[in-house]
Amino acid sequence: MNKNLLINCFSKIFLICIIIGLISCENQNEINEVSINKKNPSKMDIHTLSNYAELSIIHSYLNLEVDFDLKVLSGFVTHTLPTKRNTNILILDTKHLEIDNIKDQNNKNLKFKFGNYDDLFGLPLSIFLEDSTKKVTIHYKTTDKSEALDWLVPNQTAGKVFPFMYTQGQSIFTRSWIPIQDTPGIRITYSADIKVPENMLAIMSAANPQKVDSSNIYHFEMKQPLSPYLIALAVGNLEFKAIDYRTGVYAEPDMIEACYNELSDMGKMVDAAEELYGEYDWERYDVIVLPPSFPFGGMENPRLTFATPTIIAGDKSLVSLIAHELAHSWSGNLVTNATWNDFWLNEGFTVYFERRIMESLYGPDYTDMLALLGHQDLLSEIETLEPEMQTLKLKMNGQHPDDAISDIAYEKGYFFLRMLENHVGRDNMDVFLKQYFQDYKFNTIVTEEFLKYMNENLLSDNSTDLNINKWIYEPGLPSNCPEIVSSRFEDVELSINEFKENNASFIFSKTQSWSTHEWLHFIKHLPSDLDYSHLKDLDDVFKLSKSGNSEILAVWFLQSIKVDYQPAFKPLKKFLTKIGRRKFLQPLYEELIKKEEHKKWAIEVYKTARNNYHYVSFNTVDKILNYKLN
Repeated sequence: MNKNLLINCFSKIFLICIIIGLISCENQNEINEVSINKKNPSKMDIHTLSNYAELSIIHSYLNLEVDFDLKVLSGFVTHTLPTKRNTNILILDTKHLEIDNIKDQNNKNLKFKFGNYDDLFGLPLSIFLEDSTKKVTIHYKTTDKSEALDWLVPNQTAGKVFPFMYTQGQSIFTRSWIPIQDTPGIRITYSADIKVPENMLAIMSAANPQKVDSSNIYHFEMKQPLSPYLIALAVGNLEFKAIDYRTGVYAEPDMIEACYNELSDMGKMVDAAEELYGEYDWERYDVIVLPPSFPFGGMENPRLTFATPTIIAGDKSLVSLIAHELAHSWSGNLVTNATWNDFWLNEGFTVYFERRIMESLYGPDYTDMLALLGHQDLLSEIETLEPEMQTLKLKMNGQHPDDAISDIAYEKGYFFLRMLENHVGRDNMDVFLKQYFQDYKFNTIVTEEFLKYMNENLLSDNSTDLNINKWIYEPGLPSNCPEIVSSRFEDVELSINEFKENNASFIFSKTQSWSTHEWLHFIKHLPSDLDYSHLKDLDDVFKLSKSGNSEILAVWFLQSIKVDYQPAFKPLKKFLTKIGRRKFLQPLYEELIKKEEHKKWAIEVYKTARNNYHYVSFNTVDKILNYKLN
């Protein structure tokens, strides 16, 4: 059945379901939930309650005021509709929003109803359109249950004077601050007017101001179409410093110089990326370094990457994260996974691209270390994941998309592409990827469509069995996974043996030129039979518990918990209280619960730390600790 026929058939079925539901609804106070996602699950997003396949918005205009006292966003959003449509019902995703009224372009009230609440997906909002309806304006405000918003008091910021607020839309959190079709399966343009308190700067994933406006109102335009999870807003006491003509960094004044120095290679990264896979299509590439509660390393919001302050190490050793988020400007933002079951199309491609950028700037030895660390993390993850969560193509029915955030999408996806590169040659791989980004520019794609494109444009003349189905649809790693060798890590492993046979001082001279990645390999691969005295020896010589590098601290604390190395617990408490990055928090809390005395200690720390975490992080830790608010 061809695509157009399928959609037409589906439209008729959808309308019949709506009519039946309305007739059967006795009091008309509710509209039954309508699913549009069951007809073709490979192409339809199962994580939205909207009817985006029948009618999708094309532009959104936000007019919001930021109230730090009440911790709410209030105002309205206006959605522009296509001129031609086959239905007069628009269904949007909402979660924990208060809807006041809904009007058309002539300020005429439109009827609306809510469906049944779903813990994962929220409330479907059905709006009944008239034939003349061109725009829909929804007056609303957020609530204290919004999962996308993080409201920080001054003490949680670097400057300790002004509050701070930011949004996090991926994966399905945008619906908790905007009533919208919250699916990566559509692309829209957007604009906004945001009112903020005095002396504060608002910036978005759009064309941004670079200094405070005395009017306290900021206007934004995003002319390139994006998926709704990429709409982002941050408000705080911020400064901007340009790196070159199209890159720069935003941060609190107390951090702006350190952030600028750390990220000064951003312009070179954009140049390197363009050399690889074509023109950068988003005009500017800026980064905002957020307060430490931010739950991820980075978020690839177009034009404006949101980044954790944990990458500011003072030696540029962690800037591969910026290369990763930049790479998303092509894989993820330019070409987007149409469903969260196809998440690897965003992340696997981006890891591959990231490492190619880093190789062009810092050489293959550097990239080999990154790849080996990634491979180690992947193998560890495979040991803990259920088989159904180890496939690149996922089946996330009844599960939150965030449950798919693992090294499978990132590292297994990377090694799949690295396998293809080894098979066809780097030159052919580069030609293919450059054309892929061009052909699917500003579009969405599912795994099956990519595989068809790959077979036609990369593998059509070669019938060699590459275990494609095993890579995509089966758990674990296929036998043809590329092997990576690092001479620098081999030297590290020699130092591990020398340390075990002697002491930390014996290897001191060899470690002076080590990068962060060599230290991570060293700490991760310390012998399992080490005890308290060994860790104390390392700590006395290298001051690991006092490291200013968050990546090193995280793996060091993990080893310290395992052997109950108590001198590390005080800085560990400080780390857990201050840092909200889930990548660090999850393994540390998981290790802490293995011993009862550590679990009790962790719960006491968490009681204080929880308020410093974003919803994404505390929701994860709540489950680990089985923690419930009183």
